[in-house]
Amino acid sequence: MDIDQQSHGLQEQEHQEEADRLLAAADRAGDPVAAARLVAEAFLAVSRTADPAGLPPMVRRLAVLRAQAATPQAGPRAQPATPQAGARSREVVARQREIEFLHHAIAAAVGARLGRRLARRGPATPPGPAHPDEALRLFTAAGLHHDPLYVECAMIATLSAQRPDRIRPLFAQVVEPWLIDDRIDPARRTRLTTMLGMGEAWSGDLLRGRATLRRAHGYAVAAGRLDLEAEITSWLAKCEALCGDLVLARRRLAEARVLAARSGSAWVGSHIAECAAALHLASGDVDAWVGVVGRLVGSAVGANSGLVFEHRCELATYHALRGDAAAAQAVVAAIEDPPLDWPGAPALPAWRAWIVDPRNPATMAWLERSLVGLNRPVERLSRARLAWLLGGWHAHCGRRADAIRLLELASSEYAATGAAGLLARVAVDLASVAERAVATGAPPGGRSGQVPASATGSSAPAEAALTATERRVAAAVAEGLSNQEVAARLSVSIKTVEFHLRNAYRKLGVRKRTELVRHLLR
Repeated sequence: MDIDQQSHGLQEQEHQEEADRLLAAADRAGDPVAAARLVAEAFLAVSRTADPAGLPPMVRRLAVLRAQAATPQAGPRAQPATPQAGARSREVVARQREIEFLHHAIAAAVGARLGRRLARRGPATPPGPAHPDEALRLFTAAGLHHDPLYVECAMIATLSAQRPDRIRPLFAQVVEPWLIDDRIDPARRTRLTTMLGMGEAWSGDLLRGRATLRRAHGYAVAAGRLDLEAEITSWLAKCEALCGDLVLARRRLAEARVLAARSGSAWVGSHIAECAAALHLASGDVDAWVGVVGRLVGSAVGANSGLVFEHRCELATYHALRGDAAAAQAVVAAIEDPPLDWPGAPALPAWRAWIVDPRNPATMAWLERSLVGLNRPVERLSRARLAWLLGGWHAHCGRRADAIRLLELASSEYAATGAAGLLARVAVDLASVAERAVATGAPPGGRSGQVPASATGSSAPAEAALTATERRVAAAVAEGLSNQEVAARLSVSIKTVEFHLRNAYRKLGVRKRTELVRHLLR
């Protein structure tokens, strides 16, 4: 084991040494384009393991090269225009565009890592101006689709611009032939495949994204790149959880933690909590979910994926619907307005108003109307989550028809994205609304007074008496799983499931599964 860990440490050192060699070669290069390409390769070599604060120097190198390329070179007096001179002039412009493109693409990626769009400029902020949209404009204008390095940087810029839905349409046709070309560097093949998968999953095609990320995982293992394997494994943990394979998601998350530690991946280490939050939400472990979301709120995690504001609103909503207005207000007060093009921005003003006054039908109606504005692929999961929260709270307020309408909307959205894990949680809430109506004899729209777990983020007080294992078994049973399916999900025997289920029945004073569901969702 010590030898194994030592070899992993040597691999991390090799990546840094590779970057250092590339940067030294860039210093010696007489050609600005060649130097800029070497700097970009150095960034890619260490982008998964380097501390984000250590990346801006690479951006500054590109900025210097950019300025040099834009400076007219001294020479003889201007000669009459000739076809040869015109061709040379066009070549100079094309080369300037290449350097300009690399500068914008890498600077935008580093800026995203540092949360540049969310904070005032500081000493760690890379020099600008730089924007992923400008990188993509230059990429197209200069016709750089033939070069794997430039394509990789353009894909990074597209993700930095939070337009994952453009990854496959813009790049798949170019990238796919490279993925079976032995001349392509194995690490680049892995990174290109990873970005294809991330684009698919992030834009709401979870099943396709998961399949592509699994393919990328195989490439990473074959390439012997632990840093890339750690990143892919962490994203797979989130995808597996959202898709409903919770046993595999837990295993992936545990693997990602180990791989991140072995490779020294600062990048993966920073966003593992985001993947854990998805797992806890899908598994119904509310205490763990709240704890992780609180951790996310206290950090800059989510700036790349666009979830940084959503994390804060989720935590504030949890406090507000539990009746802790002071805690909710404290979280809301710390939430600044996001950029207008930020994912979820159209709904955030209404969401904040609902958090401040959750029982006001007007704020609920405003938030529901705002869902129409969440029409980009990157916002599909957010749209479903808000419909789920609103539907659960309508059920609590006794508005059964409104609850069912919104919970059905959430179900449709989750089904369309392949999020079977979250769909199962919504299905429990829908069943609870229907069962309460039958149990109480309430007419449509009648008040039931029970609160689904999705609305408050917590379950009935009686559940506090359950052990952690009993809660997990009960939550899985509430999803409609058989004892055998629960055993498979939790990696325990059927007898263990039966033992914990009997204890849960006894502690909660219930006799059958339907009564258990009602208790858990009060």
